[in-house]
Amino acid sequence: MNVVEGISGFDHKDLMVVTSGTFDGVHFGHRKILRRVVELAQSHGGKSAVLTFWPHPRFVLGKNNLQLLTTLEEKIELISDAGIDYFIKIPFTKEFSQYSSSRFIKEVLVDGIGTNKLVIGYDHRFGKNREGSFEYLVKHAESFGFTVEEIPAQDIDNIAVSSSKIRNALLEGQIDIGNEYLGRSYSITGQVVAGEKVGRSMGFPTANIEIKEEYKLIPADGIYAVQVIYGKQTFGGMLYIGPRPTLNGTNRSIEVNIFEFDQDIYHQTITIQFIAQIRQDARFDSIDALKDQLILDKENALRILTD
Repeated sequence: MNVVEGISGFDHKDLMVVTSGTFDGVHFGHRKILRRVVELAQSHGGKSAVLTFWPHPRFVLGKNNLQLLTTLEEKIELISDAGIDYFIKIPFTKEFSQYSSSRFIKEVLVDGIGTNKLVIGYDHRFGKNREGSFEYLVKHAESFGFTVEEIPAQDIDNIAVSSSKIRNALLEGQIDIGNEYLGRSYSITGQVVAGEKVGRSMGFPTANIEIKEEYKLIPADGIYAVQVIYGKQTFGGMLYIGPRPTLNGTNRSIEVNIFEFDQDIYHQTITIQFIAQIRQDARFDSIDALKDQLILDKENALRILTD
């Protein structure tokens, strides 16, 4: 997949099948759209393209508390895996946010990318104040010289999948729901940094993880059964998220006990895939009580990972 910065000079000599959006999470519903874009491009001998925006529009428009399901790098990888030919990243600025829907269509979709076919998700809107709609596109498609297709909302158990619903599920520790809507295991990637080695003293050495992207969503505090990807290897493990109340901690930490693993991985990058929440965070009366619980947690994690 070709990653393209902006539309200036984009070569659109091919027939272009395009979809547009933020695609946070590249979830179950998003992938239905991507499959259709690839299918149309291949059937018409053209190229498929995803038009997206970075920074996320809500960051630019003053809603900086938004937590995202995917970093930009994760999004690019997931969309590439879907078979898309071009990932076109538009710098989102306050000036760009003032584009009317007609200006966006004319300058970006038509003149910039050369869109021949546009595929959008259910209730997708664009342009200043989100004024553009599917109905607007259909009404004006002929004058702009492209056709438009809307993909209906994708349901799981009669619930429409959305990025916001996935965020809410993960923030409540409902990993099973989040993973089902994503169509894969939710993951975080970070660098292993030095910790206080308290886990090691209890027989549960942990790798402390630092996430550089502050906007990346971290699930609810608690203990999780996880898979740990280091290099080309995958290991089972149990992950802790929280302020370590039994140790009178104040800062939220992310640390993982990797099963059957004994390597020095300080300053290395690892990826954590969330499988299930074992329990919520809790304060214990003593270190011994915490250690007894960790033994049970590991048993539960191993059971979950081997089921």
